[in-house]
Amino acid sequence: MDCQRSMNAALIDHYRCPDRFAEFKLKGRLSDDGGFFRYGDTVCYGVSSSGFRTDRPFAALYDVATEVTTEGSAVVLSFNPSQVIDNLRLERYQNRVSCTARNRWNQALRSAYYTLRPWMHVNVRKHVQRAYLKGWRKIGFPRWPVDTTVEDLSKQVLLRSMKGKDVSRVPFVWFWPDGARSCVVMTHDVEQQRGLEFCTKLMDIDDSFGIKASFQLIPEGRYKVSAALLQAFRDRRFEVNIHDLNHDGRLFWNHQEFQRRAARCNHYGAIYGARGFRSGVLYRNQDWYDALDFSFDMSVPNVAHLEPQRGGCCTVTPYFIGQILELPATTTQDYTLFHLLNDFSLDLWITQTDAIMKKNGLVSFSIHPDYVIESREQKVYLGLLDYLRQLRSSENLWFALPGEVDEWWRARSKMCVIERGGQWRIEGPGAGRGRLAFARMADDRLEYDVENSEKCGVISLSASS
Repeated sequence: MDCQRSMNAALIDHYRCPDRFAEFKLKGRLSDDGGFFRYGDTVCYGVSSSGFRTDRPFAALYDVATEVTTEGSAVVLSFNPSQVIDNLRLERYQNRVSCTARNRWNQALRSAYYTLRPWMHVNVRKHVQRAYLKGWRKIGFPRWPVDTTVEDLSKQVLLRSMKGKDVSRVPFVWFWPDGARSCVVMTHDVEQQRGLEFCTKLMDIDDSFGIKASFQLIPEGRYKVSAALLQAFRDRRFEVNIHDLNHDGRLFWNHQEFQRRAARCNHYGAIYGARGFRSGVLYRNQDWYDALDFSFDMSVPNVAHLEPQRGGCCTVTPYFIGQILELPATTTQDYTLFHLLNDFSLDLWITQTDAIMKKNGLVSFSIHPDYVIESREQKVYLGLLDYLRQLRSSENLWFALPGEVDEWWRARSKMCVIERGGQWRIEGPGAGRGRLAFARMADDRLEYDVENSEKCGVISLSASS
């Protein structure tokens, strides 16, 4: 298990704070075996230099926080926080061994399902999927319905570093431009001809609420994408991205086939002028993403209990996978809500949105044109848009297209906080939209204050530990 990444790298990536506020040392030799342990109440996965590790996250976990010490101004830890955060984001805690008999059996079942899927009515498909997902409520990790383990661990480790250095606050670059509390992104995956024909109407609906969205299009097999439709998306300032190659569930079956298909996806990306990608059914293998010639991806769920491929990245914040920026799918898809959970209320989406905003994260929605054509489902979507419009008027939120989030996060990753004349300031490309923020200790928890240029002061946007 790779432990070479600097111990403070993930923390610096997350906060964009000066390096000197995150100084760590490793206590002892790391174990050869990886597993689950905890830091306080936060579940971790990786190797450690003390205690024990388990195969299951819900077993009695060893708490490495009890062994934290200081050496000068450095915090001495028995694990590498960057490695643990990488393991969570990249889903390395998932035991996926492609050569096992069980996975060969699952692959055979998946092959049969996708062969028959074009002839299955949604009422048939949902019963098959419910049977496959039976028992999902018993999955204890990641935490349903939103998992913020990465954000929680980052806060706890930074807080411990502040205590070790005896500093009351740490300056960093705020997560979103112009001091926005959180970011909201609307996306539409177009699965069938019927959904493609509904796209113009869906743009009208979105526009009536002042929301722009990205449309992910399948380039082969399902329908023909006309040049006129692509131009219509652009003229109306909606975004176009690539949605798999043909949505047959086989994109990630083996590396050789993935590379062949990825080359085709890249080809269509260039033709469509698309900078983003999302796989069909959120199948993924993040270790293979270097074959994708896209700026960003949107295929990794925050919590994947209700997806055919289990797991989840345990974060509500964008992160880099090599050169690709991952925009995690942080809320439940409309198909899942309507047809697997049989829920036609806004309750789950509101719960997830509230939890994500408390962590100042990315609230991303995946609404399929195919599944909001009928009046009942469309009424729910209209209710969601109205709820988001109300949030926009009451909260300082940034409503953005995925491509805009990609541009911002890349610019932010090059920003730094420096001290000049006793004052902190942000420097780097796009720094004009960046906001200086401070992580400060409040009792035994961390709170955030964000510079408010209009009021020449600071406002508190987070009070969660």
